[in-house]
Amino acid sequence: MSADLLDPVVFLSVNGVAEWLPLSEARLPVLDRGFIFGDGIYEVVPVYGRVPFRMDHHLARLARSLGAVGITNPFDNAGWKARIFELIDGFADDNQMVYIQVTRGVAKRGHAFPADTQPTVFMMNNPLVLPTAALRADGAAVVSATDNRWLRCDIKSVSLLGNVLMAQHAAEQGAAETIMFRDGNLTEGSSSNIWVVRDGVLLAPVRDHRILEGIRYSLMAELAESVGIAFTARAISEAEVRAADELLLTSATKEVIPITRLDGQPVGDGRPGPVYARLYAAYQRAKEQSRAQFAR
Repeated sequence: MSADLLDPVVFLSVNGVAEWLPLSEARLPVLDRGFIFGDGIYEVVPVYGRVPFRMDHHLARLARSLGAVGITNPFDNAGWKARIFELIDGFADDNQMVYIQVTRGVAKRGHAFPADTQPTVFMMNNPLVLPTAALRADGAAVVSATDNRWLRCDIKSVSLLGNVLMAQHAAEQGAAETIMFRDGNLTEGSSSNIWVVRDGVLLAPVRDHRILEGIRYSLMAELAESVGIAFTARAISEAEVRAADELLLTSATKEVIPITRLDGQPVGDGRPGPVYARLYAAYQRAKEQSRAQFAR
């Protein structure tokens, strides 16, 4: 399978009919519940040097999210991996993002789950564009807002309007991200997990329904342990965030980057800190080890 970078080949399965076709030719029925209700789940798997990074973790989260909303997982892990590798092999770039979306399927419009629908599956890939050296050196500027999204943020749903509005809030202020607070405590960013460093300790919000457990959440805990950084998950007040020595942001596409300004004020001394530097280096080592150990 070959792919033109401007019109890559994608995977699409609707009503049980699966095909590989150019992205420009992919079509979905307007009555697909993903379109009508946002009734679906998605995942994004980063790929480095044509090797998917922490793929089993991503597939496990996909299965958890599908189970949480009662959508049948259309493939087992072997089936997902076969399709992911076919996408990777057919794409020009070595570093990629594989996007997976599963909706409840096509049915007459009605809020309750329809009977006997087959999940719609859509898969595509894009180039993975990593943060620039300048961003890593200078750090990101972010803004804050009250978290007014629904209370099942642990489900990686395609119903992302709340996150979209938070991302737009940041964009309108020339910021890289919006950090959110609910009931006076840190939750997450519009499309990222947020980390606080105080007195050399890496702090994270507790994993519950108020945040999406990013795949980098468990990874960062592992990396911290590997380089001797203490890690604690607990409620983190807004005051603690604003008084942090360092703030960090993680996501599949941004990996880990420092936050150096929050609402126009410097974080710590306004420069990327030593905990960030150690975790970034450990992150790069984890990527190299993943590639070295990988075998299909």
